[in-house]
This record gives sequence, C-alpha cells and structure tokens, in this order.
Amino acid sequence: MAEREWREWGIARSRVGEVLSPGEGDIAGPGAAEEPSDRGEPPALPASSEAAKPKSVVPMWRAGLAWSALSADYQRILQALADRGRLGQGPLTCQEMAGCFGLDPVLAKIEALRSKAKRLTARGWLAEPAPGRFTLAKAVAGQGGGS
Repeated sequence: MAEREWREWGIARSRVGEVLSPGEGDIAGPGAAEEPSDRGEPPALPASSEAAKPKSVVPMWRAGLAWSALSADYQRILQALADRGRLGQGPLTCQEMAGCFGLDPVLAKIEALRSKAKRLTARGWLAEPAPGRFTLAKAVAGQGGGS
C-alpha cells in the first residue's frame, strides 16, 4: 500500500515538473508569467511575425498590434465577436461562444472559454459590458479586425 502511494506520488511529481518546465516550443521562459509585470511592462511578444504558438503569452493590446500576436484560440474568439459586431448583434456569453465553435456546452469547455475571454478582457482586447457577456473593446473593434 505504501509503495503504491509512493510510486503515485513520484509520477504526480514528475508530471507537475513536466508541466511547469519550459518546453522546446514555448515563447516565454520559466520565470515568465501571463500577467503583466509589477513594473507595468507588457509581457514579451513573439519574436517572429508568425501567429503565436498555443499557450503563449497574451500581450496587452495597443494600437497597431495585429491579432496574429495571439494564439489561434484567442484569434477565434476575437473573430466571433467581430463577426457579431458587424451583424449588429450584442455581446456573447461563453456558452454562446461554445455553440459558435461547435463545442459541446459542457462546463469544462465553457469555463475554458471564460478563462480566455477574461484574460483577453484584462489585456484590453475585449470588454465585458455585463457580467459574463463579452464584446470587442472599442479600440480593437475600430481597428477593423487587425488580421
């Protein structure tokens, strides 16, 4: 019994180590966080002009920053909200977004979208005019898509 628990603990520890260690394709190093630094500096941007890799840092929005600075998942959220704005429709909930993307409306999928939408809101890409309802931030919408 104790041996099995010890092995399980070892496996869990190694998996946590794998998750927390920087991967070969990661843009940010081990000390980088997705939150802006305390000094008010934006997080590091990808060095290339290619689309950002999955699990990359979401940069603070600023004029002229293209949507390609974001990973495909974040770009998909922005595109859905931009399309909605062009049609004159209001903000989207994360459950509605899941439906737009063809995802099952299960809690895990909705919460993953909510996490991404909240991160985009915190970085200035989206606005949340009512709790749980998201739209493009005015400056981002005025940019004409950025992609």
